[in-house]
Amino acid sequence: MSNPCFALIARPDAAGVAVIAVRGTVTAAAEAAALQAWQAAEAAGARAVILDFSALEYMNSGGIGVLVLLLARARQPGRRLWTAGLSAHYREILALTRLDEVLPAWEPAAAPA
Repeated sequence: MSNPCFALIARPDAAGVAVIAVRGTVTAAAEAAALQAWQAAEAAGARAVILDFSALEYMNSGGIGVLVLLLARARQPGRRLWTAGLSAHYREILALTRLDEVLPAWEPAAAPA
């Protein structure tokens, strides 16, 4: 995929936080790109990942499924997962699905110590 909709854009900082950009259209077809970005963050030593949605154009229910997959990956090894840059529309969708309860918005004070 020449322009993956999930891409590791910032390696872990001193607090172990990495950033994965989520851009363009996110459907179930994005699963491989999402897993590849996640594995790159893990390999770089990230203990927490921020999914940056500021360049997201469209996400359907299959894309929500990809988020659930990443959430499951984050929970298994004790890592954290946050969101950033969500539009009001997608914040509402996460609230309706109650995913906002397990995929909170990034707050720097919540970074791992």
